[in-house]
Amino acid sequence: MIAIVDYGMGNIRSVEKGFLRVGADVVVTDNPAVISNSKGIVLPGVGAFRDCMANLERLDLLELIINEIGKGKPYLGICLGLQILFSESEEFGLCKGMNLFPSRVRRFKFNTTHQSLKIPHMGWNNVKYNKRPPIFDEIPDNSYFYFVHSYYVSTENKDIVAATTNYGVDFASVVWKDNIFATQFHPEKSQQLGIRVLKGFNKICEHH
Repeated sequence: MIAIVDYGMGNIRSVEKGFLRVGADVVVTDNPAVISNSKGIVLPGVGAFRDCMANLERLDLLELIINEIGKGKPYLGICLGLQILFSESEEFGLCKGMNLFPSRVRRFKFNTTHQSLKIPHMGWNNVKYNKRPPIFDEIPDNSYFYFVHSYYVSTENKDIVAATTNYGVDFASVVWKDNIFATQFHPEKSQQLGIRVLKGFNKICEHH
């Protein structure tokens, strides 16, 4: 069973529907015991970084999720679920993240060269592999996925940045290290290829 963490911040049901489409056994939950007993953890995210961290802490889920990741349990972070893996975010003043990876989550800032680019970055964009994570099996390089975000993680952490996307600046669109997988785009909104990413994660969980 895969636990989709419900920490009171939207977009959960469409992720659940996506997993159900690939035949995954999923439960939407904020129950620590259920998350502990799951085969994999999915943390989807829409909203503010600070609220996300505060809600996870309030529900006694923050330390639990960090510990479960540390034990090797597969984790899939979507959008904000990618960003909170890092040490801090600039959103509404600096806010601490899970600190599993060093880096600051920054807001897009465009000079005159890119002044036509709107914030948030919203819509379809291509994803270019540095290395292909196993959950992207059979997904071609430079495939297009759906993004909605105003903040990004830079590409300097070469060992964990599995794919990049350009929107005025290159940013990490897929992060992968061992059992940690995360996408800045929304697989659940990215039609067939996005569903294939969810299928790939389900496969990893089944074999865990």
